Amino acid sequence: MVDKVLKGNGLYWGWLTLLLMVMGAGAVAYLVQFNYGLGATGMSRDVTWGIYISQFTFLVGVAAGGLMLVLPYYLHDYKSFGRITLLGEFMAIAAVVMCLMFILADLGQPMRALNVILHPTPNSMLFYDMIVLNGYLFLNILCGFVVLASEYRGIKYPNWVKPFIYLSIPWAISIHTVTAFLYCGLPGRHFWLTAVLAPRFLASAFAAGPALLLVIALIMKRTANFDVGETAKNKLVTIIGYAAIINFFLLGCEVFVGYYSNIPGHMHTLDYLFFGLADHSTGVIHNNLVPFMRASVVMGIVGIIMLFVARRQKSDAMLSTSCILIFVAFWIDKGLGLVLGGFVPTPMEHIVEYTPTVVELGVTAGVWATGFFVLTLLYKLVVAVKRDSEATLKIS
Repeated sequence: MVDKVLKGNGLYWGWLTLLLMVMGAGAVAYLVQFNYGLGATGMSRDVTWGIYISQFTFLVGVAAGGLMLVLPYYLHDYKSFGRITLLGEFMAIAAVVMCLMFILADLGQPMRALNVILHPTPNSMLFYDMIVLNGYLFLNILCGFVVLASEYRGIKYPNWVKPFIYLSIPWAISIHTVTAFLYCGLPGRHFWLTAVLAPRFLASAFAAGPALLLVIALIMKRTANFDVGETAKNKLVTIIGYAAIINFFLLGCEVFVGYYSNIPGHMHTLDYLFFGLADHSTGVIHNNLVPFMRASVVMGIVGIIMLFVARRQKSDAMLSTSCILIFVAFWIDKGLGLVLGGFVPTPMEHIVEYTPTVVELGVTAGVWATGFFVLTLLYKLVVAVKRDSEATLKIS
């Protein structure tokens, strides 16, 4: 079965070659950081989490987004998701692999990851984050490959795997909930100190993950002649649209509470993200993230509107554009604004802005390329097995 990933056209091998080149550049950047230390990054004493952890936070949501396919198909026997459910599970595998790589990059020295195992601290959320991430990776690998192998042999997946499939459903919620608790468990950072952070994480996850999956599915329809079906696409549009709307509603709640209640910790960060914040000692206005955050809101709203218009007009091109807009909007919101904005101002009321270095950007590009490399191989395997099993059914 694995030999199927070794067969492909020029476009397939060209794409893999491009990814390998970016992965190589990322490896070189990581060697620079490994030898020099975290001083090669833009992080500092005041900004202890940078682009690595912001990408990790966003990708946990992409991984959790697979829940919106697993739950209807396995729990409610929704057959229309038959061709896309495995794609969701394998996307979760690639996303979690990227999450773990970003964590290792953020630690500086990879061996430090062993401290979580050798010196466990059950009172720390990091300990539980390690458990849920690795557990979710194991569940998706186990369930995904058992189901795929069963399809390859032309049989139904065995009953013993059902408990693991059902366990993966609440586990998907747990990985993003625990990640949210990492932030809102830090009382010194007021912007993160909110009870709706976990619901915000889940809402954005259930929009961004399926949005990426739908874009990839539409690309596969053109390049690999693999159609997930009109019903599955329409249901994904509904999931993405409502989840995105809920995310904006929760963001609006944060804005209302911050400004109506005049809570300085919330207001200052929101000011910094959307309008710029003046340093009280120098008078200099800091607004590095303002263009990105404003663009995030515009792209998100336009993307939601286009999403439902595209479904009504049955336009795959417009549907792809709307999903890309939503995905990028939430990547900015969670992958930049939420994490980086939470450090402004510092607990001492100073403004310390963060700008990633070339080394960080290189490592980040390498990790993303690795994720897409893994995803491409997995999807190539799924498409080949699906075609063989469907061809066998037609013959029989």
